[in-house]
Amino acid sequence: MRPWRLTIPAGLHAELQRHLFPGDGDEHGAVILAGTCESDRGLRLVARELHLAKEGVDYVPGKRGYRMLKAEFIQSKILRARDRRLAYLAIHNHGGTNSVGFSGTDLSSHERGYPALLDIARGMPVGALVLARSAVAGDLWFPDGARAPLSQAAIIGHRRQLLFPRPHLEATTVEMYDRQSRLFGDAGQEVLRRTRVGIVGLGGAGSVLAELLGRLGVGEFVLADPDRAEETNLPRLIAARRRDATVSSWLPEFVARRLRSPKVRMAARNIRRANRHARIDAVARDFLDADVAARFTDCDFLFLAADTMGARLLFNAIVHQYGIPGIQVGAKVPVAEDGTVGSVFCVSRMVTPEQGCLWCNGLINPARLQDEAVPEAAKQGYAYVDDPDVAAPSVVTMNAIACAHAADDFLFHLTGLKYDDAETGWFRWNSRRALAGYDMPRRDADCAECSAREHSRWGMGDHAVLPTRLGG
Repeated sequence: MRPWRLTIPAGLHAELQRHLFPGDGDEHGAVILAGTCESDRGLRLVARELHLAKEGVDYVPGKRGYRMLKAEFIQSKILRARDRRLAYLAIHNHGGTNSVGFSGTDLSSHERGYPALLDIARGMPVGALVLARSAVAGDLWFPDGARAPLSQAAIIGHRRQLLFPRPHLEATTVEMYDRQSRLFGDAGQEVLRRTRVGIVGLGGAGSVLAELLGRLGVGEFVLADPDRAEETNLPRLIAARRRDATVSSWLPEFVARRLRSPKVRMAARNIRRANRHARIDAVARDFLDADVAARFTDCDFLFLAADTMGARLLFNAIVHQYGIPGIQVGAKVPVAEDGTVGSVFCVSRMVTPEQGCLWCNGLINPARLQDEAVPEAAKQGYAYVDDPDVAAPSVVTMNAIACAHAADDFLFHLTGLKYDDAETGWFRWNSRRALAGYDMPRRDADCAECSAREHSRWGMGDHAVLPTRLGG
């Protein structure tokens, strides 16, 4: 079996660290129940529930080893894992800082107990984690009898931390990136090379993001946008050429449209111009189609540069269901019926599994969501305020402001350079007032998207249904 990966929200990890390392130098125990995600990169678990074992009640002196989880505690958690379709991970800690591994006694206990737990789990994997202060090792068992080690754990908050069983070697210097790697080191540049980024929407904002991330040296991209270039959007598409949108006027429109360049192909061209080694999955289809959305569920980071309510809903769901951080970017130029221009602004909104839910913050409009679900033929009889045939003002400079801020947030999140006390509000720039500000996101304790409640999709991985288009 290939090694597996683990994603842990930062708040859950902090709670676990406080329990395992209270300062007494002793060993403590817990259980994590996690959603599963299968992709071309293998298996990834997404921590959803943390159950702390009480000293002397749930975690007691062992019969063969030093300490152990009591049978009653194990039974209650494995039954819950079975019923919720979650993986079961027993946890304890060892001493040390940057290196950790299971003892022979630990492995013997796995061999005695895990076959029985697999029978109870009914198809879900079971395993264990052992943690040091800044390291983690894992042993996962599967229903067919196979087992696999943990390759890494990603702690996801306003910055990312990677934990491994033992220290990783520094990466080699790449001369092309010498100037920027002086900021975050060769190891940071290697992190970028190994990162898979998803960009939804490759228009005015998405094309800027593709260019910036390609220049940074991001190694892998998933791109989705069904649209093609048109003459009226060439000024906003980075490095667009007139021939991307211009075809012979005598051709029928349906033929001419097929000859115009797909936006994803233009973005891929720009990325490869910046980094010829980049791997790119460019899909000229709608993000809302189920098989397209599935390509984004094992990215390391997401960018939403499309402004439909359906795209917002699906992006938000993937962030929380699969534990993937992301940023929604946008620019708005409101114009009244008399032509008066209102407050011109752009935004960059970071969304993580524990902060910034778009649903909690009123950024997914149910009425517009319902309107978008109406078939095109039926829309002919409706009067829409947001008429798709009425073009809203859009300027490349505003897109560039939002995207530069978003790309910077991504860079400092991924390389771990962001300060612990960094601003967590959403960036907003008002161009007419030349005023920067921050909107503080809130979190609803009973949200069906981001809360830890029984009914939420948070951390469920492949065992919850994404809000994709029916039949997509």
